[in-house]
Amino acid sequence: MNRLRVVLLLVLVSLNAFGQQKRPLKHEDYDGWESVSSTSLSKDGHWVGFEINPQDGDGRVEVKPHDGQGNSFSIERGDHYTFSHDSHWVVGKILPQKDTVRMLKLAEKKAKDMPKDSLFILSLEEGGLEKLSRIKSFKVPEKEGNWLAIHFEKEDKDASKDKSAKDSTETDSTHKKKHPKTDGTLLTVRNFDGSVSYEIQRVAQYGFSEKGDYLYFVQAEEDTLDNAAIGLLALKNGERTLLDSGMTKYSDAAFSKDLKHFAYLASGDSAKAEEPYYQLFLHNIGKDGSEAIVTKDTEGLLAEGKVAKSGNLKFSENGSRLFFGVNEDYKTYAYEDDTTILDEDRVSLDIWSWKDDEIQPMQLENKDREANKSFLAVYDLKDKSVVQLGDREVDNVNLDKDAKFDLVIATDDRPYRINYSWDIQIGRDIYLIDVETGQKKMIAKNAKGYPSLSPAAKYVHWYSYPDSAWLAYDIAGQKTVNLTNTIEDDFYDQLHDSPSMPRSYGSAGWTKDDQAFIVYSRYDIWKIDPSGKKDPVNITGGTGKAQKTSFRREVLDREEEFIDPKAPLILSAFNEQNKKSGYFKGDINGDETPEELIFTDHRYYGLEKAKAADEVIVRRSTFQEYPDVYATDLDMGALTQLSHANPQQKEINWGTVELTEFMTLKGDSLQGMIYKPEDFDPNKKYPLMVYFYERRSDSFHNYISPAPSASIINISYFVSNGYVVFVPDIKYDIGHPGKSAYDCIVPGVMSVVEKGYVDTDNMAIQGQSWGGYQVAYLITQTDMFKAAGAGAPVANMTSAYGGIRWGSGMSRMFQYEQTQSRIGGTLWEKPMEYIENSPLFFADQVNTPVLIMHNDKDGAVPWYQGIEFFMSLKRNRTPAWLLVYNGEDHNLRKRKNRKDLSIRLSQFFDHYLKGAPAPLWMTEGLPAVEKGRTLKYELSE
Repeated sequence: MNRLRVVLLLVLVSLNAFGQQKRPLKHEDYDGWESVSSTSLSKDGHWVGFEINPQDGDGRVEVKPHDGQGNSFSIERGDHYTFSHDSHWVVGKILPQKDTVRMLKLAEKKAKDMPKDSLFILSLEEGGLEKLSRIKSFKVPEKEGNWLAIHFEKEDKDASKDKSAKDSTETDSTHKKKHPKTDGTLLTVRNFDGSVSYEIQRVAQYGFSEKGDYLYFVQAEEDTLDNAAIGLLALKNGERTLLDSGMTKYSDAAFSKDLKHFAYLASGDSAKAEEPYYQLFLHNIGKDGSEAIVTKDTEGLLAEGKVAKSGNLKFSENGSRLFFGVNEDYKTYAYEDDTTILDEDRVSLDIWSWKDDEIQPMQLENKDREANKSFLAVYDLKDKSVVQLGDREVDNVNLDKDAKFDLVIATDDRPYRINYSWDIQIGRDIYLIDVETGQKKMIAKNAKGYPSLSPAAKYVHWYSYPDSAWLAYDIAGQKTVNLTNTIEDDFYDQLHDSPSMPRSYGSAGWTKDDQAFIVYSRYDIWKIDPSGKKDPVNITGGTGKAQKTSFRREVLDREEEFIDPKAPLILSAFNEQNKKSGYFKGDINGDETPEELIFTDHRYYGLEKAKAADEVIVRRSTFQEYPDVYATDLDMGALTQLSHANPQQKEINWGTVELTEFMTLKGDSLQGMIYKPEDFDPNKKYPLMVYFYERRSDSFHNYISPAPSASIINISYFVSNGYVVFVPDIKYDIGHPGKSAYDCIVPGVMSVVEKGYVDTDNMAIQGQSWGGYQVAYLITQTDMFKAAGAGAPVANMTSAYGGIRWGSGMSRMFQYEQTQSRIGGTLWEKPMEYIENSPLFFADQVNTPVLIMHNDKDGAVPWYQGIEFFMSLKRNRTPAWLLVYNGEDHNLRKRKNRKDLSIRLSQFFDHYLKGAPAPLWMTEGLPAVEKGRTLKYELSE
């Protein structure tokens, strides 16, 4: 009897285990995999909002109490939401159902027939939900004021016809009455509960003042009437003021902070004018009329300049100045205007000149930007005068955040720009410009860094690449000081391994009144007195360096001007060795060592604090845990999980990840990551996939969502389907990038093999771009891999060196001389290094089957590189396939193509590493006559 019970018990346990068996990921799982985005807190910290969206399908907005207790809300298809400033309401869009839109597209319906967005207004106190249909856009004031502006789409003509036919008792002639044509539509301005509401017809654009006291609106023309207009709505009493009408265009607008003035741009030129002239108008709020204060003939304006259409209008903090942009007037040429020349007879050519600062492809890429370039000018409201601050000589002028100082920073890199094709770390001359006079003063020549003005405008600071130090120009003392030269710590990237000057670790900013500058070393944080009167203070006390943990300040107030010494100092922390992360409480004076708040085996990021409370939210992840939203306070004593994305993962055979260390062939110690299936059995032999791209181990706790591939293997998919995946770090030697990859990757792979669970007859490598190059190089040096995938690989550095990165128009020279390719010299200085590092010259040594993806609109790596590599393999009869997605860039952008690549990657590697049948596209190819007619995913017999 007892024996029978044992047998029955074993059967039940077995059946239960079978019933709970998890399945591997499928390509069909991608669409439903969710992501959480757009996290935010209400001002009072009581409510947390976020969006949850599947990769393909309808998402939702969720709003939950910060403490996780009480009523929560979910708005299906919600998008682009925001909290009211009093924290009582949420407003956002509701998108049309994607399935409905898809069906209409299949029925070949036009865009005008597609369903439009709706609007939801949710009361957080009562739970009431109001919905409005056919919404074009909505806005709320930036900082204060519980007002809502709702801009509606044009009226649905068919719906209005049906309604009039049903409800009207008038004659048929009335029904045929035409409505005036206009591009403007209804704008409703209301408070959230709808108890106060204003309507404005035929609105084209609109915007609130910062605190919601006023709303401006621009009304579009109606039919052929010259009745375009701009006006203001006073929200306290609903009073409307028409400022101007009869102009053909109104563009850009700005309120002064004290609400005494309102500025806007307007043009009276024909709507068909190619280059209309705009005037800058000023209105004294509370008074009648507006005044054109700047026209193209205004004294002080840039010679042959005009007010820029995209004026970027901005009042100074005290309202005494108005900043605006100026364009150079459109230049015409006789050849251009000659109407006797047919278009077919016009010459079209590019002339490349050795004297050009930028090569022609860069000029063409930046053509529109240059043609519409605006130069900063300022109008003094008291003196009624214009001062031009920027011009072609010094065009990069940067206002401080609130435009409150009498000087601005400007830079000019023109003297050095001709070198940019091969030296991307060119210098720039730094100027201070007097806002009152426009006078320029150079404070640094050929500075290799990016200057910023300190919050109190006492210093201009920048990281100087040649000095590996932070510098500051003392404006009152008119001298430059080295802020970090006396500190026994390094402020440059210590892992930098390319032939260029290393970057800095960054800075946290300045304390009040520019008393101290806060800067980062590799691990610690330093407080520096720019006057030199006080010694620098390591405010993390050397704890970071001692524990190999990098500390960085978290910005809790996005509107802060400076670091408040009295405010809590919250530091993020990341340990380089074990990859733990979290948050510590710091001491701005350095009297106390950092106090741990939370520090665990997770990745933490996205810390946000409520504007008027100490409540915060944060994201947390591991490879197994999606980065959901958690709520806590500044003490971080406990975390409350608010979002729960991807519950379906519990049904999936997921995976685990572990850190591993290995020695390179040169004797350096590096880290790597080993991903294993969740049901891993150490007694089995697994096929091994190896993926790499420089140093990746710091991403140890990153969650990898199953998603169709833009270019590389999806690690979660491959691990779930029975592969072990290894991702090694790589350290490079200048001039030998290919050999460096070999010296790191091969011993890294062998260190994994030594663990005993890898099937050494079934190992593969895959990489994209720089990773694709390394794949191509490795298979010329070893036959240890049974298959390889190389995306957008550079195969021939000698031909690629002289090529163009079409996405930016830049010459590729800089990449080989200074950055990723790491040759460290020109082709004629180091010809053998270019040849030795080019897989093409050793293509006859490749015996590994290769799947290449290289797309015909690749803007980063020339498409012909993939062709050169494929043709060399084809010539040597090495099994190779080249996937070219038409019209696609370096990485795939279209989801349909990403899905296709994911299928082909898995079929390719499953065939070679698992012995699965080859798909027809591998055995038969895809002849051009069958293109677009079949995908040939079917497996051969």
